[in-house]
Amino acid sequence: MTAAWITRVPIRIHTFHGEVWATRKGWRRSTLKAFDRIVAWMATDVLTVSASQQQFLVREGVLVQGQSTVIGAGSICGVDPLRFCPDLYFRRRTREDLGIDQHTKLILFMGRLNRDKGVLDLVEAFLAISRRRPGVALLLVGTQEDIHFSSLQEMCGAYRQRIHYQSFTSTPERYMAAADVFCLPSYREGFGMTLIEAAACSVPAVASRISGIVDAVSEGETGLLFTPANVAELTQALLTLISDAPLCQRMGVLARSRTVALFSADKITGEVLAFYDTLSEKR
Repeated sequence: MTAAWITRVPIRIHTFHGEVWATRKGWRRSTLKAFDRIVAWMATDVLTVSASQQQFLVREGVLVQGQSTVIGAGSICGVDPLRFCPDLYFRRRTREDLGIDQHTKLILFMGRLNRDKGVLDLVEAFLAISRRRPGVALLLVGTQEDIHFSSLQEMCGAYRQRIHYQSFTSTPERYMAAADVFCLPSYREGFGMTLIEAAACSVPAVASRISGIVDAVSEGETGLLFTPANVAELTQALLTLISDAPLCQRMGVLARSRTVALFSADKITGEVLAFYDTLSEKR
């Protein structure tokens, strides 16, 4: 962005996807925020991937009101509803490959295994659920960063056989189709793409009530939200969905219809292209 500003490139677009400094403190937070302010000042146009993230950046003084644009209802690129959809074959086959019974209630997390994603909170909640209920499993899909799967297995102790792991995958839709509930207990998100991908597969969500996520999940309709880092609330929300099959199914149906209506890839990318055309005409 600095190079483009110095050489006077006429159109300089920066997109805010999520702020690393949101979970930092002290001088690290201040320094990273300063970098974001500078980038936003140098850009001719600023995009944010959700309305709540936009307001968060305004509250934090990184942006001023009216400085940025949200494409459609939000997200980075939308979801292909033909790729991400309910699929009984994938559900059966994926569970067979993982050794998970077809009748087991499966909670899915998909993302990087690190503390900012709330993975430790999820495993703690899952352990509490496992002590109270049989027939529940947890599947983690994503690369290991500052948390290793072996340490999560140790946390589960006697229930370690109920927790499963799959590294980075190019076919996330297979695992989403196999799940009953999708969980994203993150401490920071720009939007939460995995939430709408799971929603397109008719999988309801349990997620933290933070900027970005509140745009991806319609609380009480397509999923349940909880206070970030509150393991008791997280545990109860997961128990509510895995214990109430009609509620889980109803939310899943609404989740897909909302995602197709608001976040289809054709809709979002079409609006991105229209935004670029407008900039080209102005300049």
